Amino acid sequence: MKRYLFMILLGWLLLAVAGCQSGKIVDDGKLKVVATTGMIGDAVINIAGDNVKLSTLMGPGVDPHLYKATKGDIDNLSTADIIIYNGLHLEAKMAEIFSRMGRSKTTVAVGAAIPDSLLRFPTEFEGHPDPHIWFDLSLWEIALEEVMTSLVMIDSANADQYRANGAAYLDSVRNLHGWVIEQIALIPEDQRILVTAHDAFGYFGRAYNMEVKGLQGISTVSEAGLYDVTRMVDMLVEREIRAVFVESSVPRKAIEAVVNGCLERGHEITIGGELFSDAMGEAGTPDGTYFGMVRHNVNTIVNALR
Repeated sequence: MKRYLFMILLGWLLLAVAGCQSGKIVDDGKLKVVATTGMIGDAVINIAGDNVKLSTLMGPGVDPHLYKATKGDIDNLSTADIIIYNGLHLEAKMAEIFSRMGRSKTTVAVGAAIPDSLLRFPTEFEGHPDPHIWFDLSLWEIALEEVMTSLVMIDSANADQYRANGAAYLDSVRNLHGWVIEQIALIPEDQRILVTAHDAFGYFGRAYNMEVKGLQGISTVSEAGLYDVTRMVDMLVEREIRAVFVESSVPRKAIEAVVNGCLERGHEITIGGELFSDAMGEAGTPDGTYFGMVRHNVNTIVNALR
């Protein structure tokens, strides 16, 4: 009887060790991954596929600059095998949580893989880099490689699959990067000015030759004031810009104030459409994927300004 019990305990021990060595949760055989944003979640699911159980904290319309973790989020993060987040101060209100979790589990800030020389450091962000790295697809490649490398390290049993899927995903990103360049080139040069509520598109402008203006700077913590609106109206009227844009995760009122200000000055301007900035679209729709989000944004911008 004692030998029988010993063999059972030994079996459980071997299973536990195997689970720890592969980095996997023993009960369902899948790596539990928690991603903060939809863009990172999309990368994880395309690279890892059915090998992971993915949870994404911030869904459509959620502003990561302001997001505070719920009790359910803390429980979810506590039971994860790996936490993958953007970093670069995007999830500013969760920094302490990630630091604490990093003492006992693998946490990966994909933005940390990007050299400082490739980052933007707007003066109004007080020394912090611009975190919106996913809008330059050539820059986002570096972050995606970090996702792939992290999954390979924690789950070596499926490393070949992660590398193959990652290579295919990166090829698609490079193709999409070329398409964006072609599409933006269709806009007359004097109309290549992208005006939104906050300056989330700085990397996009740098990569694809567009001037970008944000009413309230790089963060959404503060709101645009009367001076900001007036200054923006002056620029739009002077340069005869045709359209401005709202964002899915930022209130519309500041941009609507700009449009009204232009109309009062006799300059007809429209809201060219809604762009996805800090969050993707609804799950199950084309806009709910990274590629779909990029295509939606580019088509919206080109159609309004060309």
